[in-house]
Amino acid sequence: MLPISEQAAQLRQQLDAHNYAYYVLDAPSISDAQYDALYRQLLELEQCHPEIVSPDSPTQRVGGKVKAGFQEVVHKVSMLSLDNAFSDEELVEFDRRIQSRIGDPQALTLAYAAEPKMDGLAVNLRYEQGLLVQAATRGDGEVGEDVTHNVRTIRSIPLKLRGLNWPAVLEVRGEVFMSKAALGKINQSQLESSDKPFANPRNAAAGSLRQLDPGITAKRPLSFFCYGWGELSSEFKIPTHYSEMLANLKDWGLPTNSLSKVVIGQAGLVDYYQYLVGLRDQLDYEIDGIVYKLDRLDWQAQLGFTSKFPRWAIARKFPAQEVWTQLLAIDIQVGRTGALTPVARLTPVWVGGVMVSNATLHNLDEIQRKDVRIGDTVIVRRAGDVIPEVLGPVLSQRTDDTSVFMMPEHCPECGSDVVREADKAVYFCTGGLYCPAQRKRALAHFVSRKAMDIQGLGEKLINQLVEAGLVEHPDDFYRLDIESVAKLERMATQSAKNLIDAIEASKATSLPRFIYSLGIPEVGEVTAKQLAKYFTSLEAIQQANVDQLVLVPDVGEIVAQHISQFFAQAHNQEVIDGLLAAGLHWPAIERPSDTLDSIFSGKTCVLTGSLQQMTREQAKVELEGLGAKVSGSISAKTDYLIAGEKAGSKLNKAQDLGITILTEAEFIELLGEHAHG
Repeated sequence: MLPISEQAAQLRQQLDAHNYAYYVLDAPSISDAQYDALYRQLLELEQCHPEIVSPDSPTQRVGGKVKAGFQEVVHKVSMLSLDNAFSDEELVEFDRRIQSRIGDPQALTLAYAAEPKMDGLAVNLRYEQGLLVQAATRGDGEVGEDVTHNVRTIRSIPLKLRGLNWPAVLEVRGEVFMSKAALGKINQSQLESSDKPFANPRNAAAGSLRQLDPGITAKRPLSFFCYGWGELSSEFKIPTHYSEMLANLKDWGLPTNSLSKVVIGQAGLVDYYQYLVGLRDQLDYEIDGIVYKLDRLDWQAQLGFTSKFPRWAIARKFPAQEVWTQLLAIDIQVGRTGALTPVARLTPVWVGGVMVSNATLHNLDEIQRKDVRIGDTVIVRRAGDVIPEVLGPVLSQRTDDTSVFMMPEHCPECGSDVVREADKAVYFCTGGLYCPAQRKRALAHFVSRKAMDIQGLGEKLINQLVEAGLVEHPDDFYRLDIESVAKLERMATQSAKNLIDAIEASKATSLPRFIYSLGIPEVGEVTAKQLAKYFTSLEAIQQANVDQLVLVPDVGEIVAQHISQFFAQAHNQEVIDGLLAAGLHWPAIERPSDTLDSIFSGKTCVLTGSLQQMTREQAKVELEGLGAKVSGSISAKTDYLIAGEKAGSKLNKAQDLGITILTEAEFIELLGEHAHG
């Protein structure tokens, strides 16, 4: 008889082969009962002889619980999003753009790798010496969350690569998703246990993957398709074509979508789209479009990236889906900025794979323009991840008992007067920080993961703190003590201590996070980063006027007014002073010396015409790096117009306004002087 260790090795090899046949080749080689019998045989051997257990054994897919929140993982290679196309014309233009940039006679008819765009959660799998050592979510593309424990439970993801020719380090990108059939079973189980069902497969996949207990994830049937790669060992010789590399991944045991194929030219792009649109409803998983990638990898490298997207790939989105349902009521939702938003309460209906019971109505002007009434049969549309929207009523279905919606005169949350700002469609509650809806939302935003990231401060606990009178404004968090918190429902001394420790830890932050945490209207993460980068200090941002703020990339007139108005309010300044007095701090940001010395620093520039030595996007990056604001239109505030070939009306207008005009040669010369200065 073979030694125990060899018996176990043989069983693992058999189970691995059967997994490969089932998940990758989609051709099961044995029945489920036979597979389970082999699995139990291996499990019994390992239980009797723990010393033979290996980390890549199929029995080791479920590890221990995660001790704390998910750890951050910095991606070695950024996980960029894709540019979108919404029509055949945009798809054809994408092909023409690539042809013109490659400029190769052989590129007359290009080959593209086409594959369904899965509606799931993007992950990065890291294999070292063939073993799965880490799995992370996409996150913001630069930093994700470590979900290794949970990914190990997904049977279609190999714990050990097959074959021998894989690179020593291999990062695989792909999508974790849940099938429609699996979602149905999960939701039935959720309802039977009085839990809330998942709205769609994407939410189910994301919710399952972000469990702190891998045992819960293991009970949820998740699947995986790979579609790309990140870091590779330098000694690995990568194939010449994307489709060849994808075939390698499949050979190494990683499942790829069987509907993926290489298509040729513009006709191939359009034909594959029509084919998949017709097949969409028959698939057992949700897709929201198609991804096309230039197949030749050397051409991908030649084309490179914009600041946001690869130039060699595009996502052709499916059209929005529309259904009819009844508008039961229109409720008012008060946002953390005080804006009152009408929300349609609908008879629940499936739209594009999602159960929809609420939809946006935008504002009173839109409701009146569309003539939407309570009780109407309405058309609801959902496109991709966009919030469902009420397009309008089905007038042929209107009955006599419908009623016209009126905006309330008093805030439904606090009873304060409701006002409409001049020349705007939005109504606001005047309750400000006294309005419970605004207060709780502002506090929840302040402690959120992308803001101050205070672990353990969820919505329920914030509600308790507010209702107990312990917290009204963000700076009150830093006055809490263990004794007061421990008295709250479902809290004890240790949990209160953990919370106080988390609050204390949050004092060490960054300027972009702090700006974002304040909840200034229209100031998201990106804008907060731009403000911090441009001004480098909180004091400078607070003192900046609208004219100075609009010089910041991504900050327009409206956003600048919001920022200026926010810092002009005495109560906001009191809260900020309280936060700083509590000890919140961040590393100093050094202003790049080249920006300070640049003649473009603080200037507004406009680009027009065709540039020969660089793209307009590259020129924009250069200018913004030197402290300029790049605008798309000429005005009296414009400082420089950089004019390429075939400059049109912008050149004429600049001449009329007496604006300094630079030719491309002059612009390049100035860049060169700056680079050497």
